[in-house]
Order: sequence, then structure tokens, then C-alpha cells
Amino acid sequence: MKKLEEYVRSIPDFPEPGIIFRDITTVLQDADGLHLAIQSMQDCLKDTEVDVIAGTESRGFIFGVPIAYNLHKPFVPIRKKGKLPCETVSQEYDLEYGTATIEMHKDSIKPGQKVAIVDDLIATGGTVEAAIKLVEELGGEVVKVVFLMELAGLKGREKLAGYDVASVIKYEGK
Repeated sequence: MKKLEEYVRSIPDFPEPGIIFRDITTVLQDADGLHLAIQSMQDCLKDTEVDVIAGTESRGFIFGVPIAYNLHKPFVPIRKKGKLPCETVSQEYDLEYGTATIEMHKDSIKPGQKVAIVDDLIATGGTVEAAIKLVEELGGEVVKVVFLMELAGLKGREKLAGYDVASVIKYEGK
């Protein structure tokens, strides 16, 4: 059996020179790679009491939904602004060049619920930091944050200090 890292395609100099892009499409396109990725992320939750799995658009959906299904937990989507049809709460966060906003339905998390947030990648940590704020605004408790990959050189984990963060694969660079 291959290691999960072997399923990830590394593309040098994309989107700009000096950057190594970590492409997960090769994980998704291989049944064994996909199974290993989902199982490895789910294993990060094995000792965590959780009521709800939340995932950020869009790759957090890819991994979060099967984990929620396997654990028989509800899944809450965290979406880009304007994509959810009911009343929402929103949180703006910084991007490299500008800002973005994510939203959740106001009724998606009940006060006191224990929430695990799932996403494919932690880079600078801005998206997940905003997601945590949304969960907490609704009264939920973020008990774990799980990533498939971590780009440690971008120090995103520092934004999540005080939270239980797990990543299956850790790349030391950017």
C-alpha cells in the first residue's frame, strides 16, 4: 500500500515561480488514495467527542461529507458569501490580495454542540480561523480541526493557537 504522500502530485513553479503546488486531484482520482485520505482524516477524530462535522467550500465538502457519513453525524457546509438560501451569519477574512467572506446558516449549529471542522489544506489559516469564529458565534464549540495537508512554512497553525489541530501530511515549506 502506498503512503498518502505518494498520491499527492507536486507541481513546481505553480501558480508562480518558487511555489510548489500540492495537487489533491491525484488523491481523488485513485480509489485507494481517496479511501486512505478519508480514513486518515477520520482517524484524527477517533478520540474526539463530536456532534457535527463542518467543512469549508469546496474541498472541505469532499472530505467532510464522507467523514460525517461514516461517523453518522450531520454535516454543515461553510460557503462563500451569497451561496446559502436561508438566514446566515458571515465572517470576512484576509486573502493574499484582498478579502473574502464565508457564511453558515444561522440554524446550522446549536449552542453547546461540539464541532469538528474539516478542510483539505491549511496554508495561512485565514479561512479556517473565520470558520471557527462562525461556529463560535452560533454557540458551538470547535473541538478539532482536521486537514489533509499542512504547509507549515506559511504558519497557519499559529492563527489557530488554542485549538486542537491535526494534519495528515505536513510539508515544511510553502
